[in-house]
Amino acid sequence: MNDQQHVSTHDAAADDRNDDILIYVNGEIVHRDEAKVSVYDSGFMLGDGVWEGLRLYDGHIPFLVEHLDRLYEAALYIDLDIGMSRDDLIQAVHDTLAANEMTTDVHIRLMVTRGKKKKPFQHPHLSVYGPTIVIIAEHSKPDEGVVERGIRLASVPHHRGLPLTQDAKLNSHSKLNCIIPLTHAVRQGADEALMLDPFGFVNTTNACNFFIVRKGEVWTSTGDYCMNGITRQKVIDLCRANDIPVFERNYSLVDTYGADEAFLTGTFGAQTPVFEIDGRTIGGGWAGPVFHRIRALYKAEIAKGNI
Repeated sequence: MNDQQHVSTHDAAADDRNDDILIYVNGEIVHRDEAKVSVYDSGFMLGDGVWEGLRLYDGHIPFLVEHLDRLYEAALYIDLDIGMSRDDLIQAVHDTLAANEMTTDVHIRLMVTRGKKKKPFQHPHLSVYGPTIVIIAEHSKPDEGVVERGIRLASVPHHRGLPLTQDAKLNSHSKLNCIIPLTHAVRQGADEALMLDPFGFVNTTNACNFFIVRKGEVWTSTGDYCMNGITRQKVIDLCRANDIPVFERNYSLVDTYGADEAFLTGTFGAQTPVFEIDGRTIGGGWAGPVFHRIRALYKAEIAKGNI
């Protein structure tokens, strides 16, 4: 598999409609070429902000309540006043979608920063102009071919740390703690980085939550040191509701290399199979039956349209 081109959990088919999308910036919806924030913005200057990724399927946004819960909880933690009610923020999202005449297969990036600063330093009191809110909605349908190609992972020395530093549960604009492991993995010929927790147990990748399957059982990390992924939780819930044994537990690379299947979860790609870890083929190099069952259950849940 080493001659395989790099793939990603965020691979999507090119769509020319994205060349002229309209973007929400602080209450205005403008052409992407006119969508700008200040170089003094806290997000640009310091990575000081939080965000959510959403999907639009057949006119509805699945798990919107959970996404907003996570956004407002993160903003509360970092003392960032979003300055909009949930209802107003939801309306801004729908206004952006309507302006672009979007109805399905859309990825939405909802970003909130501490806003423009009066001086280029980190103190929050220097952000005196209110928050910056940007909503980017793109025509973006996940590439189904990734199920056939699979993802290659490489374990890296960078770990998901204790919440004493930057809590992994924060979906923050500060992403160097994910990008550095990713570049390390790419140099090893992988697509994403498999990151361990502070005690050496398998945790997550730089971008997605991680699962393995052993003898029909689905294992994932304890959740103590990884992003509190919404798709991750939905997969756990679906397993429990459909008599698929699932465990949130500590496990090591020994358990991982010997797994029958492995897959990633995330809002954009939903579930993506992993075919290789540290040069070792997983599950014969194809998506296994447990992965396909979970993926089908998840698609059926999404199709209900009432979530």
